[in-house]
Amino acid sequence: MIFFATSALYMNDIIEEEARRAGATEIRSISGGVEFVADLGTAYRFCLWSRTATRVLLGLFMDDDIQNADELYEASMQIPWEEWITPELTFSVTETTKNCRYLKNSHFATIRIKDAIVDRIREKFDGQRPMVDKEESDVVFHVHIDGDSVAWYVDFSGRGLYKRGYRAAQTDAVLGEYLAASVLYRSQWRKALEHEETVPILLDPFTGSGTLAIEAALWASDRAPGLVTARKFNFLSLPFHDPDLWEDVVDEALERAEKAKNRKISIYAWDNDPKAVAIARKNAELAQVDHLIDFRVQDFLTLTKDDVPSDHGYIITDPPFGLRMEGDGDLHTLYRKIGSQLSSLFGGWNVAILCGQQELLSYIDMKPDRTNTVNNGGVTCQIAHYYVFTPEERAQMIERAIARKQERLAQPLSEGAQMAYNRLVKNLAALTPIMESQGVTCYRIYDADMPEYSAAIDLYEGKYISLQEYAPPSTIEEESALRRLGELIDATERATGIDRDQIYVKQRTPQKGEKQYEKMASSDRFYIINENGSKYLVNFTDYLDTGIFLDHRPLRAEIATMAEGKRFLNLFCYTGTATVQAAKGGALSTVSVDASTTYLDWATKNMELNGFTGMNHFFYRSDCIEFLFDTYDRYDLIFCDPPTFSNGKGRDTFDVYRDQVRLIKACMMHLDEKGTLIFSNNYRKFKLDERLLDEFDVTDISKDTIAEDFARDQKIHQTYLIKHRSIAKVMQVKPTKKVIRKK
Repeated sequence: MIFFATSALYMNDIIEEEARRAGATEIRSISGGVEFVADLGTAYRFCLWSRTATRVLLGLFMDDDIQNADELYEASMQIPWEEWITPELTFSVTETTKNCRYLKNSHFATIRIKDAIVDRIREKFDGQRPMVDKEESDVVFHVHIDGDSVAWYVDFSGRGLYKRGYRAAQTDAVLGEYLAASVLYRSQWRKALEHEETVPILLDPFTGSGTLAIEAALWASDRAPGLVTARKFNFLSLPFHDPDLWEDVVDEALERAEKAKNRKISIYAWDNDPKAVAIARKNAELAQVDHLIDFRVQDFLTLTKDDVPSDHGYIITDPPFGLRMEGDGDLHTLYRKIGSQLSSLFGGWNVAILCGQQELLSYIDMKPDRTNTVNNGGVTCQIAHYYVFTPEERAQMIERAIARKQERLAQPLSEGAQMAYNRLVKNLAALTPIMESQGVTCYRIYDADMPEYSAAIDLYEGKYISLQEYAPPSTIEEESALRRLGELIDATERATGIDRDQIYVKQRTPQKGEKQYEKMASSDRFYIINENGSKYLVNFTDYLDTGIFLDHRPLRAEIATMAEGKRFLNLFCYTGTATVQAAKGGALSTVSVDASTTYLDWATKNMELNGFTGMNHFFYRSDCIEFLFDTYDRYDLIFCDPPTFSNGKGRDTFDVYRDQVRLIKACMMHLDEKGTLIFSNNYRKFKLDERLLDEFDVTDISKDTIAEDFARDQKIHQTYLIKHRSIAKVMQVKPTKKVIRKK
């Protein structure tokens, strides 16, 4: 028999392992879950022991060539439903549909399948038919439609397989049982549990309703999740159900739990909220594991060394990330204190933290050993795994790092590296006093000053270096190019004093289409930088750019001074740094538009980081030109900084030189009579079209927006202030495509 275990996102590998342990064969991941071959006993065992699957379906039939709803009905009529249901029983049908051109409403598929079942049973039972009962049906069928492919199933387990039945009450922030189990599975605690003779100590200092601790207790005591409370699996009503075999599988599970009874299990579940602890304790009682868990009203932030239960152990926790705290400022403080407590009190411990806002993890101020992505009720979350070094281990690491650095720095620089070093020292001597006097902490210190060392080097907060090498010409041998890059890195480390592991190196090549938005890595490590009284998130490894264009620093400051009381529109908003400055300057409202979900999410987080979360800040995922022609709002201040070229999927090709007139005129349609459009781009050969000069008041402010650290490159960008010469005739256009608003 072929079974299909449905899965939440990012959990297929766990379910594959669960199927393997249950005894299944021919296991493979497919869209939405895991398919496997199993006999009846194995399927029983999987339902009983799976901690993460949401539902188990038994495959009935599959057809790869269903072209319309009539063919769906006819194919469904060929399935022997009478083997599963009789007129005396009730049934229901569920469905999942995607990429199906002939079904405008997925519910219509349910109706056609229902009709086919009823008609088939009528034929077989002299006109008698079974009744549909959506709530308490005896048998549940499921159909999955993907394009022309259709698969029919009977529900084997019943929906909500992951629900253990112990949740009598819950706190405001709910962690599902299957998600808690997946966090435990990814943790070092689970690996230690399987390889050590004793059960490792586990602490959840933000226990909430206790789900993590309860799931850990079930795991440590070798209790089958399916036997936590009495439940009715769907297979108990199916015609082939074997009660004796089912009893054998249950006895096997009970025997395992009996053997584990004498395990010493130390699980600590703490929370500073007495109500949460009371709820967690009640849930643990219902799960019959309360005797295995030490519940305590305890504020993790006020712990002392005497409160720590052991010299080593495992912390697995789900701190608040928006639902149980008020105000982002509180969250930032919370995560900063969590990091401080871990570093000072929990040396020698392994830590796994589940968080739905990645930037909050940066406040912990520890580098994770690894991360996993999970989905919590539609929110993409990260599990960050850390090992907290003891003071002795930390001292030894520092000593080794210092020794390696001293050994490296003791080596003489090559002739080329010495040249690059001299130039960097000269640049720093000239720039540092200027930047310090202006309060600037992130600036460019080198930009291809010497042709043989072609790179841009940016200094961030005096701690990090972004070194972006311009792709060498094809005439340069690869070995020579690598040598020069190494020399430039050596020179940068010597000149700035920044450790080599904080020098992030990337190569800049022309990017087109979706490649502009593609990830280059997946560290998901964000750092917070400061500019003009605001904070921004930057990432040095995962994308081509860090998340901020440093050359626009003066322009962003100017936007802050211009924005008070204005309706502000930021087109091609990237990570929303200009929007932050507009909000800081007192903008009445802000609208940020970008075609990239990645960057729009980033922009939202930058705004949240600075406390701008009110209802007057809006974010739209849309092609910017389509947005301008599909909406009618007017603005007092518009910032438009388009890419030089773009040919993203599903969008028309954009060329800033070719399309400037259409773009700028569309912007001016939305600009108030007394408003200002700030138009900027970094195409070095750009020249404003004379038709625009004839129609609007245009001022070239490029030189005024190029700061001292970019003075060596006066063509880094071109910027214009554009205003109405008179009230322009408003173009009448009809909306063509829906603009997607992101809350």
